[in-house]
Amino acid sequence: MEAKSSKVHIAMFPWFAFGHMIPYLHLSNQLAQRGHTITFFLPKKTQSKLQHLNSHLHLITFHPLAVPPVDGLPPGTETASDIPRSLTHLLAIALDRTSDQVEAALSTLNPDILFYDFAHWAPDLASQMGIKSIYYSVVCAAALRNVSVSVAPPGYPSSTVVLRPHELRLKESINKPYGEGVTFQQRHTTAMARCDAISFRTCQEIEGPICDYIGSQYGKPVFLTGPVLPKPSTLKPLQDRWAEWLGAFGSGSVIFCAFGSENIMVQDQFQELLLGLELTGLPFLAALKPPLEAAIVEDASPEGFKERVGGRGLVHGGWVAQPAILSHPAVGCFVSHGGYGSMWESLTTHPQIVLLPEYVDHIFTARLLADELKAAVEVEKGENGLFSKERLCTAIKTVMDEESEIGSQVKKNHAKWKETLVSPGFMSTYIDNFVEQLHGLLDQN
Repeated sequence: MEAKSSKVHIAMFPWFAFGHMIPYLHLSNQLAQRGHTITFFLPKKTQSKLQHLNSHLHLITFHPLAVPPVDGLPPGTETASDIPRSLTHLLAIALDRTSDQVEAALSTLNPDILFYDFAHWAPDLASQMGIKSIYYSVVCAAALRNVSVSVAPPGYPSSTVVLRPHELRLKESINKPYGEGVTFQQRHTTAMARCDAISFRTCQEIEGPICDYIGSQYGKPVFLTGPVLPKPSTLKPLQDRWAEWLGAFGSGSVIFCAFGSENIMVQDQFQELLLGLELTGLPFLAALKPPLEAAIVEDASPEGFKERVGGRGLVHGGWVAQPAILSHPAVGCFVSHGGYGSMWESLTTHPQIVLLPEYVDHIFTARLLADELKAAVEVEKGENGLFSKERLCTAIKTVMDEESEIGSQVKKNHAKWKETLVSPGFMSTYIDNFVEQLHGLLDQN
């Protein structure tokens, strides 16, 4: 490739959810650090919420999109965190209706490559304009393979990262409409079948065989970016109120529980979660959205809960700096919903991991961490998909108890993966190799 074309112009078009936009922006920062130009499509009002994460203002340009109204979608909705999960299929319609805006921008900007995930129409649009397209996944690779039974199909490289028989009911959602005239499954199979390459936010050491399997199923080259985590120095610091509260407890003694920006529980399970944390007898900080039946978390707490836990337990309904909390020496356990971003943040910090997944993609993440890597413990649930306070407490005690044999093995494996992932040059080497693969893709013209 000639020197004049060694710098690449990339357009990023992630799903309208912070759990997708933020990883896309982290990758954008890494590419911009190496001199490449990024145009980043995102909803208009979201720009101000992500601006602080843009580390290269001269190379990464936000291109705001007007999110069209859709019948049934609350006015002003722009991201998945604005609505219950039951309405995200309407947000998908809104995403698809931005195609004219995206097409006009691509026609003017003429980037070399378009990265996307939920926009199944994007690769055909890019192809018509002579633009290469990459399906960039920021969820657990196994979730895309859509393995539906407890026995892995021939060729699938894992016997553990699968759904269990009683969880198959959860798969019904992927065959429901997710947009106009397309199901969730069709959206993603089309998006992967039409692209020039499939890319995953992961590393060969952890999900390589599954990624290779998916690539072979679609006949596509597979590019891995590595975990793509920002340097700790670039993250928001811990707020004083949390630093002061955590500072009152001993090393590794606090449970931190957080379920992301989109997960909203039903009140019975919300209360069971809090009662399970209380049952441990340990200090805890829970950052949770209020359940469906309540406006604020205080209204949803079990009767007498606040009086019983006193100052050793806090439930917060707002945003917290999760990476900063996970890095605090007082935190010894992280109870997570199994979000993919949280997986990487937890693997690269010291607290032991307890997983309580509800949705299909999070279940696959939990199986990867707990059953394949054996670096976490998943809370046992009944066949009705519900958990009890006792089972949550047991899972937490398993990783917190110094005498636990399972906990000891989990800690050992977690420490091994942390050492690998944070080792000098590990992540940067992945990005450098990824850039070489992008050049190779463009050289195919």
